[in-house]
Amino acid sequence: MKRIIECVPNFSEGRDPKVIDAIVEAIASVEGVKVLNVDPGEATNRTVVTFVGEPEAVTEAAFRGASKAQELIDMRKHHGAHPRSGATDVLPLIPIAGISLEECADLARKLAERMYKELGIPCYCYEAAAFKPERKNLAVCRAGEYEALPEKFADPQKRPDFCGEWDERAERSGASNVGARNFLVAVNFNLNTTSTRRAMAVAFDVREKGRKAREGGSLTGKLLKDENGEQIWIPGTLKGCKAIGWYIDEYGIAQVSMNITDIDATPLHVAYEEVTRAAAARGLRVTGAEIVGLVPKRVLLEAGRFYLERQQRSLGIDESEIMKIAVKSMSLDDLKPFDPKEKVIEYLMQDEAQEAVQHRLVRLSAEGLARETASESPAPGGGSISAYMGSLAAALATMVANLSAHKRGWDERWKEFSDVAEQGQALMRELLDLVDEDTAAFNRVMDVFGMPKGTPEEKAARDAAMHEATLYAASVPLRTMEASLKALPLALAMAQKGNPASASDAGVAALAALAAVRGAHLNVRINLSGLSDHAAAAPLLERAAAIENEAAALEAEVLAAVDQHI
Repeated sequence: MKRIIECVPNFSEGRDPKVIDAIVEAIASVEGVKVLNVDPGEATNRTVVTFVGEPEAVTEAAFRGASKAQELIDMRKHHGAHPRSGATDVLPLIPIAGISLEECADLARKLAERMYKELGIPCYCYEAAAFKPERKNLAVCRAGEYEALPEKFADPQKRPDFCGEWDERAERSGASNVGARNFLVAVNFNLNTTSTRRAMAVAFDVREKGRKAREGGSLTGKLLKDENGEQIWIPGTLKGCKAIGWYIDEYGIAQVSMNITDIDATPLHVAYEEVTRAAAARGLRVTGAEIVGLVPKRVLLEAGRFYLERQQRSLGIDESEIMKIAVKSMSLDDLKPFDPKEKVIEYLMQDEAQEAVQHRLVRLSAEGLARETASESPAPGGGSISAYMGSLAAALATMVANLSAHKRGWDERWKEFSDVAEQGQALMRELLDLVDEDTAAFNRVMDVFGMPKGTPEEKAARDAAMHEATLYAASVPLRTMEASLKALPLALAMAQKGNPASASDAGVAALAALAAVRGAHLNVRINLSGLSDHAAAAPLLERAAAIENEAAALEAEVLAAVDQHI
């Protein structure tokens, strides 16, 4: 899985567009980073920038943004309505995909240290990156704001985690708060009422903080306090959730407005179900939900899978269909159309031009791929077609699994077939990627032929490049063999236990998988035939031969099982 993190720095400038543009330009200058949103606020004199990418690119972009902010913002002259302590005031790293919160915390600490060592910016580490327990709370780090920093620098208990003396450079930049936190999902739950008070009651029922305890459990009774005179609170049912009730003129309804600060503890669909339950207990109905801002893809996929499981439906369907189930199950389109391509971070990150190049072949129609293959160009060739045959093998096994999961009278076996379908979907996607990668590997070898070879140094560089390109060109069809081999046990399971009416489809899956394995094996052999390093080639050839033997045996088993049905 591609590793993706989000960064949402808040810069202490919201009024000068030239300064804001320069900071954003510095962030966007890092290759692989995509700026999703820039939100300046005049009253707060503060700008929030949202950008995403792979961890190394994002941390570099965050550093460049902080450097430019230090250059252009003088905190000695800053005034605004929002609490702040530095030119780059807060700088959180947020895990989106393929990376943990703990890894983001480690990146945040290293970033804070770099900001101090290279730029002289004093830094506190907060939330998951905090070195001290009390600094998990941003308010503790930023207590007293910028104006309190001289006093805090003089106190060993309050000094930033990375800092030197309170000198002119520190006075100008102030102190930055660098941290890591989970993704925050902002969502409003629509109610069939106009009553803010009733919406607030539901919010108090579910939010982690809960409500103040009162005599008799009423909403208006006397407040209850403990023996120390402290207010007693009745906690709500959802961990990591903050919520209030309000009325929205635009829609003419009341809503429960919620921030889910820990989507691992409380996924979106769990919050939706609990708000629905709490609303029903008060005679209300949730008519839908409104996601504010963006969400990671997994938020909607987890929701879609949750509702599919409730229906005892196969989860091994296309990602877009899982998204559709999530949207409809939570009525995310209740108030206005909901398009995942405009709401999901990973989809917004996609570069369509780059995607069109990287996945040119698989984006063609079946006829288009056939015509492209039949052209005078040597690529796509047998390697790409082998990968495509493997993807069709996985697709057929997946189809049989899904049909079996939906077969009348087999309802109790839906999970058995759903598991097979999910494996098949993953294999199909892997093999589709290899269709284009095989052609890219061939082109990489061709590129080496264009390298100069006049001098001994040039010849050595060309030989080394050819060695690497050849090994890569052989490794791609070997991966096709490995993935196609994995499709055969799925076809066997479906031939033996799946819907008997689809037995022939399982047989065709096995035939396609073995053809993919054998075709890819030919490509492994021919790509390695020109490699002078026999020691490097031998293990690849041995592995390829073993895969073909195993695939042939499995294919025979599948066809024997199919014959019993037909």
